[in-house]
Amino acid sequence: MRDPRRVQLAKTIVRHSCRLQPGETILIESFDVADGLLQDIVEEAYEAGGIPQVCLRRTTVLRQLLLHGSEAQFRKQAEIDLSQMKQAQAYVGLRASENLSELSDVPPENMALYSKLVMKPVHADWRVKKTKWVVLRYPNASMAQAANMSTAAFEEYFYTVCNVDYDKMSEAIRPLVARMEKTDRVHIKGPGKTDLRFSIKNIGVVPCAGARNIPDGECFSAPVRDSVEGTIAYNTQTLYQGAIFEDVVLTFEGGKVVKAEANETERINKILDQDEGARYVGEFSLGFNPMIREPIRDTLFDEKIAGSLHFTPGQAYEETDNGNRSQVHWDMVLIQRPEYGGGEVWFDGELVRKDGRFVVPDLEGLNPERLA
Repeated sequence: MRDPRRVQLAKTIVRHSCRLQPGETILIESFDVADGLLQDIVEEAYEAGGIPQVCLRRTTVLRQLLLHGSEAQFRKQAEIDLSQMKQAQAYVGLRASENLSELSDVPPENMALYSKLVMKPVHADWRVKKTKWVVLRYPNASMAQAANMSTAAFEEYFYTVCNVDYDKMSEAIRPLVARMEKTDRVHIKGPGKTDLRFSIKNIGVVPCAGARNIPDGECFSAPVRDSVEGTIAYNTQTLYQGAIFEDVVLTFEGGKVVKAEANETERINKILDQDEGARYVGEFSLGFNPMIREPIRDTLFDEKIAGSLHFTPGQAYEETDNGNRSQVHWDMVLIQRPEYGGGEVWFDGELVRKDGRFVVPDLEGLNPERLA
């Protein structure tokens, strides 16, 4: 018997996120998953009249390829993967690594080469721009452990946060989009060192309610590239390129990270030195999924935490392009609810969110009790 929670999520993925039409090809790239939700997505694709294609991958095998990879190897992989991607009108990335730190011993220079030669042409330049796509995790023991939950409890949590009412969320985001489109100056305040100012004038704003990520619940823009001034102290752990970073503090001058500190200060600076754009910011976003309250060291979840924001060194998205180009796109999260120290978000001198709650009437529909 099919699990109704999985069936509902598969339907959201195929019908809402990918908007799959009869006769369209949907490429499902599945990391470390070969059953369960994957099979439900395939079944739902058939019911929508689509043509599902499945590519199974293993993170342990990817690690081996990255450890010994050469430029010739990565270029050939990109050629093969891009040929496959070009034949699909929709894409689903389903990821369930059995070890969240599986890639932690891959040298940063190898990761950078892979990002440049494979991820950029296949995903950043083609999949993101030319397909209807969505990426999501899969509930397994590794994710449950990272979240400090039992496997059963995490599975229940997973389907709760993923199966929120995205139609209601889409409507509630509209006033925030309107405000951000008119905003010039943003001021982020928080306890300790966080005091950050930047402009988002004429950059563009994108609402996110299940079209590209699941779970979802954010609205993003990007700072004018050279406008960022001040310091931000993030209060959630972040997993990037297989390593866990915490107590990250970034200081900006003229838009550039001039000082980066963390538990792994040397490593974070190596990542930010991969190219010029890695020390500039490509995304600013407010998170508001009502069912996501605590970080679990998984970006797809943590960046949607109710009462959070993320401020992202690296590549800008095409829809909110501030001109920054980088192989890096690193979503670092700051939670501003009272139990995490609080904080404020100001738009053009007006306080719009305090301690994680929207405080202006037109945005109150994004507070958890209204979205849940």
